[in-house]
Amino acid sequence: MLHCSPFLLLLFILTISIFFPHTFSISHSSNFTSPIGINYGQVANNLPSPGSVLPLLHSLCVNRVKLYDTDPRVLSAFANTGIEFVVGLPDDLVPHLAQDPSAASSWVRSSILPHMPGTKITAITIGNEVLSGNDMSLIKSLVPAMESVQAALTSSGLDGKIMVTTAHSLAVLQTSFPPSGAAFKKELIPYLSQLLCFLQKTGSPFLINAYPYFAYKADPKSVNLNYVLFQPNAGVIDSSSGLRYDNMLHAQVDAVRTAIRKVMPSNATIEIRVSETGWPSKGDDDEAGATLENARRYNGNLMQIVSQNKGTPAAPDEPLQVYVFALFNENLKPGPASERHYGLFQPDGTPAYNLGVVLGSGVGPTGGKGSSGNVTSESPVSQIGEVSSPDYYTISGTKILRPFCLEKLCALAVTLLLVWH
Repeated sequence: MLHCSPFLLLLFILTISIFFPHTFSISHSSNFTSPIGINYGQVANNLPSPGSVLPLLHSLCVNRVKLYDTDPRVLSAFANTGIEFVVGLPDDLVPHLAQDPSAASSWVRSSILPHMPGTKITAITIGNEVLSGNDMSLIKSLVPAMESVQAALTSSGLDGKIMVTTAHSLAVLQTSFPPSGAAFKKELIPYLSQLLCFLQKTGSPFLINAYPYFAYKADPKSVNLNYVLFQPNAGVIDSSSGLRYDNMLHAQVDAVRTAIRKVMPSNATIEIRVSETGWPSKGDDDEAGATLENARRYNGNLMQIVSQNKGTPAAPDEPLQVYVFALFNENLKPGPASERHYGLFQPDGTPAYNLGVVLGSGVGPTGGKGSSGNVTSESPVSQIGEVSSPDYYTISGTKILRPFCLEKLCALAVTLLLVWH
């Protein structure tokens, strides 16, 4: 048997990781699952082809993607990559599927089955923020449509493989602070009770779109910026529970948790996931806080915290799964300027700001050049990965730092050393 020292074995592993990076990358056969996901919106006319997006996901060690539709170009491009997809059924189809279960079966056959099992679809969202809208027909149709899609999945042999759920805005809450005193709006409780029973029965998560940015924008004089950006601050104490919150996102999630407990039996267990959260890097003059630096701090700190698999103060042992909004700046989104500047990346594939990702060349249709930028010592992203680090590799000419994957490599090295002994 060939013998070598532990040091030489570790050196060999590190060498392989540098010169043959795909050995440790998120590959076709990877079982690595990140708690961090990304929303892949496409309300734009200048985005790169779906096939060019995979290196950007790799750069963030992200292998969960949320779509707002079932775009076949995207789902086909990501076949056999190991990327997990949440896909969406648009609002306008909800009433039809609620009234005609056969329409749900037809939709599953045409929009889901052609991509299975090559593309890893793990969940379907039925509509988006339906319960906080004003369309009562849509609201009444939501759960029946979910039940129709669930039945169609079951008949296709996908029961337990694909979850059915829907995303909500925080507007479904009547009160949100303190978190222990939160409650749903009374007029929505009949629909939420029905929805929560469905989620409990099927084991699907409750999705919430939570944006601390909106709270700061609405009242920048009263809301502590450090509190919403995950920066060091004195925190906020929930006077009823005694729990301390050092960031607003966790307080918002626990507010939803309390509201659910007030509707469901005490033994009910429904996971809460953040289906959208983010911070715009630019906005109109009256949009307080919409700056590049704030966006960098919010998303940088958020991704660092989530990657540590931490829960919230009310559920510290339940890692919080989060989908960052969004992958790209989307130039056709209506509304204030901030709506078009939530992306981590520009349409040409270069970073909108530095999150520890270094691109040597653009991946988009324009082929623009990337810029590494500078990370200051006070920046939260410097805790994720310094841009001067040599720990990068090349994918199709694109240099990408792997800030969250180094720990996976070290764990592998330690395991091999233990086996060696």
